[in-house]
Amino acid sequence: MLIKGGVHLENLGGLRAIAFDKTGTITSGVFGVTDIVPINGVSEQELLQVAGAVEQQSNHPLAQAVVRAAKDKQLWMPQTGGLENVPGHGVISSIDGEKVRIGSLKLFANLNDLKPDEALIRQVDALEKTGRSTMVVSKGSRFIGILGLADTARPNVPQIMISLHEMGIEHLVMLADDNDDVARNIASQVGLTEVEAELLPEDKLKIIKQLESKYKATAMIGDGVNDAPALAAAAVGIAMGGAGTAVALETADVALMGDDLGKLPFAVGLSRASRQIIQQNLTISLGVILLLIVTSVLGIVQLGFAVVLHKGSTLIVVGNALRLLQ
Repeated sequence: MLIKGGVHLENLGGLRAIAFDKTGTITSGVFGVTDIVPINGVSEQELLQVAGAVEQQSNHPLAQAVVRAAKDKQLWMPQTGGLENVPGHGVISSIDGEKVRIGSLKLFANLNDLKPDEALIRQVDALEKTGRSTMVVSKGSRFIGILGLADTARPNVPQIMISLHEMGIEHLVMLADDNDDVARNIASQVGLTEVEAELLPEDKLKIIKQLESKYKATAMIGDGVNDAPALAAAAVGIAMGGAGTAVALETADVALMGDDLGKLPFAVGLSRASRQIIQQNLTISLGVILLLIVTSVLGIVQLGFAVVLHKGSTLIVVGNALRLLQ
């Protein structure tokens, strides 16, 4: 665990609310393609080829899952144009001069030439109700299919949430850019009841600001580019160090280098113990100084004994601080 300064260690001890990104934080971030649904006469192989060719330019967990699925089937992937990222919605590229769009239904919401029909929307809804994340794929002027992907919660997260509640953290919430059904499915697995889904980066930032205004001390935990604004706005930004993007790691105040959320209760406990010992040491130091001033002015103690007593209080303060090593 890397803490980038003493002030951040102190702030950890005052946390009253924590917001968790879903993918890569609450979940392992290792998706698998579970459903391949081609439409409009396209084969499963062609759908996966097109999606894999485009997504190999992205480092998003969903994109990497698609690329792995294509490689596992030993599919040849055609040459693509550059990749345009539409934050929170999907990506746009091209193959053989035809525009390829891959993302949620939101990516196609404002297009005049390519509107999803009722049958497509029903297929997406059916997959999402089973806890799948979905990717709709279009090429040129037609939709060519839907990919369903699944992720699983990290096994130790439920116990971590219990520990944080027991430590007095008042508000725990999960922030997700997935649809509401998928987000609530994961939340139910880890014991979270507060869920905000279908969020864009600016939505996460807005929620963090609201939590800050209400609780005064809020942490945001995430790993992606989409989390960076929220990480910067929180009192303590915490990045998943192993899988986190460079932007998230640069923005965060604390990095969990092993991607182990189990270190979070330890960090909060360490901070609270540190704050308590700092207060004790200040009380001891100021108390001894005040005592020496009074006794020296009144002539109760000699100067030599006063110096010894002062130096002795320094050793007491150091010894008290060393209790943090236990």
